[in-house]
Amino acid sequence: MTFSLLTVAYWCVFIACGLPYLAAWIAKAGSFGPRDNMQPREWAAKQSGWRARANSAQANSFEGLPFFIGAVIIAHQLGAAQGRLDMLAMAYVVLRVIYIGLYIKGIGGARSAVWALGFLVNAAILFIGR
Repeated sequence: MTFSLLTVAYWCVFIACGLPYLAAWIAKAGSFGPRDNMQPREWAAKQSGWRARANSAQANSFEGLPFFIGAVIIAHQLGAAQGRLDMLAMAYVVLRVIYIGLYIKGIGGARSAVWALGFLVNAAILFIGR
């Protein structure tokens, strides 16, 4: 595979796939030890506050990935204008980063609004094919 064949939208898929792991790392930073790795789900269930929200952001990020990945692939297959597809994919990634930050900070209303915008961007990606 030649990396130069990957579009910006495909790179955005790669970045979006890493966001759940970033949220998990944030949840565990400074608190998760080797013993916790024996039963990590028990550790996660005991968390509260921003650590619990970061873990929830991880779960939601995994849940949103299939739609984004599928939308980008379908848009490519349908011959979407590459510039528009790339811009929408970048917008989705930026919205997901903002979403994770709002989730961790516990700003629910804004978080939900950003989630909705991300969903609309995803729908736009899906339907921009020619």
